[in-house]
Amino acid sequence: MAKIGPPGLSREKKAELWERWKSGQCASDIALVLERTKGAIHHVLAANGGVAPVARRRGPVALVLDEHEEISRGIAAGRSIRGIAASLGRSPSTVSWEVVRHGGRSAYRAMEADARAWEWALRPKRCRLASHPRLRWRVAEKLALDWSPEQIAGWLKREFPADEGLRVSHETIYRSLFVQTRGVLKKELIGHLRAVRRMRQPKGGTTPSRLPGQIVDAVSIRERPAEVEDRAVPGHWEGDLLSGTHNSHMATLVERHSRFAMLIKVKGMDTASVVSALSKQVRQLPLQLRRSLTWDRGKEMADHKNFTLATDVQVYFCDPRSPRQRGSNENTNGLLRQYFPKGTDLSGYSQAYLNKIALRLNQRPRKTLGFETPADRLRAYP
Repeated sequence: MAKIGPPGLSREKKAELWERWKSGQCASDIALVLERTKGAIHHVLAANGGVAPVARRRGPVALVLDEHEEISRGIAAGRSIRGIAASLGRSPSTVSWEVVRHGGRSAYRAMEADARAWEWALRPKRCRLASHPRLRWRVAEKLALDWSPEQIAGWLKREFPADEGLRVSHETIYRSLFVQTRGVLKKELIGHLRAVRRMRQPKGGTTPSRLPGQIVDAVSIRERPAEVEDRAVPGHWEGDLLSGTHNSHMATLVERHSRFAMLIKVKGMDTASVVSALSKQVRQLPLQLRRSLTWDRGKEMADHKNFTLATDVQVYFCDPRSPRQRGSNENTNGLLRQYFPKGTDLSGYSQAYLNKIALRLNQRPRKTLGFETPADRLRAYP
């Protein structure tokens, strides 16, 4: 049996490795199941950037093992090349070349010929980005602007609907970034991805939410008007605090209809500081964009009544341990970790810099908006 990857890892085992990786299992768990070291598993994963390779298949006109065996039996029986070719339904030149390239009539062996043909067929195939310079330039340009591969792929399809030469899947972009042996995209562009890592990670796992605070007279999310749920009308916001080191924080607001984001510098996470900063920012919005705010159970919004008095915006609170009820805000906070990684001291950033980062986010196309940008979606509302 042909082996691929590190010694002792068969093709079947490697296929199982990738299936488990794609299902969300970690390298340690896979190593236990396959009875290999974690290092051996990581070696296979890292060699392909964490992206499962495309399964190899024989070409539609390639000889298969049964045909190799028929050729071997024909040679042993002393039959002519033409006779063997006729029984296989192949041209004589195909059979003749097959015998010559695998040692001639005296040395031809079916199993060896089949294995050797399989290995010879393992040659690198140029990916789409390598063979389309204009497409490669567009992709590199957008990656440098912190666009995700999925955003780039969707934007290209939307921006150039009639140009098939400017089509690429987000998987191809990821492969070209993480599998550096392709030599297509510079590895420095990996640093512009939302999650800066050297290989793709499987999807899975959840992040526990903060423990609920005791909010006096909190209005439940279940009492929100129906128009908030369907996202048809702008002006309904989701909010949260993004935390850094040394007790530093910023407030994040995301408009549900357009996913338009605002970042707000706060002095601390006490309710007075947070409510004061939020009120100042929200009062600058047009009245039609001041309808409601959905927040989690953090005590920083304990003074929500004063916020509502200052802004005329009703605050609704999520259920305990239910971050998905603020899904747009949670997603945006994840995007922001590209600019403010965990372990960052947020106190050193000015409001002007936060506005600059918010502008970047609002000018990036979103899959959920049909690859429109949040800024364009909000601007288009009558």
